[in-house]
Amino acid sequence: MEQANRFEMPILTFIDTPGAWAGIEAERLGQGEAIARNLREMFNLDVPIICTVIGEGGSGGALGIGVGDRLLMFEHAVYTVATPEACAAILWKDTSKAESACIALKITATDLKALGIIDQILCEPGSSAHSDPLGAAAVLKAALQENLEELLQMSPEQRRQLRYQKFRHLGRFLERAV
Repeated sequence: MEQANRFEMPILTFIDTPGAWAGIEAERLGQGEAIARNLREMFNLDVPIICTVIGEGGSGGALGIGVGDRLLMFEHAVYTVATPEACAAILWKDTSKAESACIALKITATDLKALGIIDQILCEPGSSAHSDPLGAAAVLKAALQENLEELLQMSPEQRRQLRYQKFRHLGRFLERAV
């Protein structure tokens, strides 16, 4: 990413990871620090950054390459802080409640768009992207080109500010009377 920044080339990331391994050995090897460093560095890059969730985007592994000016997501992909099973184990001490956790986590493209976490939902051809990879690639290419054209009209400072504001607003929520 530093080389792309130096040579003024846009950065495109494709997120498809179940997440970072949550073990002591991973931390001993510096996994958490590596993710944190990547987050910090991506916020400071001058070039356009477009991140796309193409499958499963889970945990710190996904966030570690998910700091961008735009976050796109295929309609049947998922993007979450923790797997539904992990969430159920944490909240209810019962992994069989994963379906309830899945609903509560709001991990679908539609939910994440409504929450302002992702910027664009990419419609998948046919029943899913993997059933028509060439069609999915065409959809992805068009979305990347469109977003890149918009981002190239901005100055590096405007893009960094956009990135900063985008992430400053994550985590806001609306309360409703029940």
